[in-house]
Amino acid sequence: MAQRKEQGFTREDRRLADTAKALGHPARIAILRTLAKRGTCICGELVEGLPLAQSTVSQHLKALKQVGLISGTVEGPKSCYCVNAKTLSSLGGSLSALVDGLHQDLSKCC
Repeated sequence: MAQRKEQGFTREDRRLADTAKALGHPARIAILRTLAKRGTCICGELVEGLPLAQSTVSQHLKALKQVGLISGTVEGPKSCYCVNAKTLSSLGGSLSALVDGLHQDLSKCC
């Protein structure tokens, strides 16, 4: 029986790849920056600061939430979002470890 392609990789590498994919759109970077600058949860007004339709912003929020970069709650007709500091910190550590490992490997290269 054939294995799924993802099964040949570590859980950490799959998680990092999923997170990198979620960060792969400039709108998502802008959303994270907006949420981080605010420092509190943002409800509704997030769309006002972006050149995107509500439905498009919702799709980007969904992608960020799926990998845990943001947290969200529904309060009546509005959804409120904020950056998940724990996941962001973990991402920083994972990226740092990746880059450090790559630099060590490159030092052996011609």
